[in-house]
Amino acid sequence: MQQAPERTAVIVDDDADVRNLLAAILQQAGFTCIITSNGPDGIEAIREHHPILTTLDVSMPGIDGFEVVRRIRSFSTTYVIMVSARDEEIDTLMGLDAGADDYLTKPFRPRELRARIEAVLRRFHQYEKPYEVSYSSSASGVATRAPVALATGGSPGSGLDETSDGWLDHNGLRIHPEMWQCELDGRPIDLTRSEFELLLALVEGRRRVISKKELALRLRGGPTGEYALDADRRAVEVHLANLRRKLSDPVNSPRFIETVRGVGYRLTHSLRT
Repeated sequence: MQQAPERTAVIVDDDADVRNLLAAILQQAGFTCIITSNGPDGIEAIREHHPILTTLDVSMPGIDGFEVVRRIRSFSTTYVIMVSARDEEIDTLMGLDAGADDYLTKPFRPRELRARIEAVLRRFHQYEKPYEVSYSSSASGVATRAPVALATGGSPGSGLDETSDGWLDHNGLRIHPEMWQCELDGRPIDLTRSEFELLLALVEGRRRVISKKELALRLRGGPTGEYALDADRRAVEVHLANLRRKLSDPVNSPRFIETVRGVGYRLTHSLRT
């Protein structure tokens, strides 16, 4: 069995004091840190080192963090936490909409960042432990995991088909939990880690309604009894909006994700011909 990928993080921030603080926190969590002070260098570091986690400032000279994360998403699924002094709600929504997984405002408490890092690691280990891990590049350059077969079977009437090679199928949408791959009508769809997590939760839930709180806690990697902040719920809304856009899945006539107003979300009925 190959060794698991090195736990690497990339820090992109033009403030030396913040860079040093972030590096200290990440190193305590067991990361090897690649430190950069501007967007272009950060993009190249991510391309070269394939980090699990990236912290990214918003206000930097040259290209800002919003543009940096858009460019990152063209080739990487690294988990991006934007760390910024811009604390307006619109800034958070812009960051998430650009492709970030989380948004943390400065000044921040190191304990809060460590909690978010632990959530990332819980999610990473959830997929790392059951099978051999090896990373390769898909046609789009996004890292994927080596295939391992899943148990087959599916509940009758669920509208979800499970194939012998581990793919879950629904209305032309195919998702593989272990390979971290998604296809729509035979075409690969590049999703961020958060978008993939949300889609997988809905697909696995079939017709069960899943609340925003439950989805938020799944993204955080915490137990179901934890408290979900309003910001966590808004993050779910933004990630789902991005996911729907990528799947060309309109809210008023959904093919995949159905909104149950005031409750949450669930998978749509299967389309039978």
